[in-house]
Amino acid sequence: MTEAPILVARDLARDYRVRLGLFGGHATLHAVAGASFTLGPGETLAVVGESGCGKSTLGRMVCLIESPSAGELSLAGQDAVRGNRDSRRRLRPLVQMVFQNPYASLNPRKKVGAILEEPLVINTKLGAAERREAARDMMAKVGLRPENYERYPHMFSGGQRQRIAIARALMLNPRIVVADEPVSALDVSIRAQVLNLLMDLQDGLGLAYLFISHDLGVVRHIARRVMVMYLGRPVEQGESSVIFNRPRHPYTRALMSSTPAVDPAHRAQRIPIKGELPSPLDPPPGCAFHRRCPYATAECQVRRPELREFDGRLVACHHAETVA
Repeated sequence: MTEAPILVARDLARDYRVRLGLFGGHATLHAVAGASFTLGPGETLAVVGESGCGKSTLGRMVCLIESPSAGELSLAGQDAVRGNRDSRRRLRPLVQMVFQNPYASLNPRKKVGAILEEPLVINTKLGAAERREAARDMMAKVGLRPENYERYPHMFSGGQRQRIAIARALMLNPRIVVADEPVSALDVSIRAQVLNLLMDLQDGLGLAYLFISHDLGVVRHIARRVMVMYLGRPVEQGESSVIFNRPRHPYTRALMSSTPAVDPAHRAQRIPIKGELPSPLDPPPGCAFHRRCPYATAECQVRRPELREFDGRLVACHHAETVA
């Protein structure tokens, strides 16, 4: 029997009211505009897309750092949007975040032990000895030596700092980890080590990952399902193998073709994306991708495509049948 999802999101949206210049008026920025997905125990869902597509905003909403402007979010069967402050505070330990930059996400004034114990100080009633033991146990799980407990973050490499950040995220025994570009700031030689650590921790602890990335090579390695976003909206969603082997949205197809490859035949098939990403302050009418899409028709200019089932995935494209 399939386990119930630990996370259910329906039509999540996040808007920001922004000022247009010193003497200008105000406008609404639609950072996320209708994202729906589920996440099961032990599962990895990757969220991919260009910078500015709403990936990180979506991650912050899942972590309850920001509240959705609209939509529904359920964690472990509990409403995470309409509950009061106390209920949201009880839900926060269920989902934790690993940030992109390990050089900026750790307090340089605190030793590693204090960094790891801080979530326990804030959220539990454990004594000092119990917190110390829990921190040392977690250090061992992420491959840090016991003597590192008394050292400061500046004494570590980027890969070691990210291990510290991962350990901190796991101190409250979360069921979901939002990993926001967790290896993009690391040397290529270190990325595989951190990714393997994440997968080992997932297997050992039953963690669910919302993995935010623009690196499709990493996504193909780690994710079971993929959600492709463009200008705040999911445009294609489904099993990783299905989408990587047969992308059906023109934007997804262009992203896949841009992934570096050793095979010269693959490099010859590159599909450049023309133009710039439109501003979320003034999104185009109809399909947001139509001005950059080689398949666009008059229909795409006036009618926005909704996600629909096609060829084993969900895709938001009027012409998915013709995308080869």
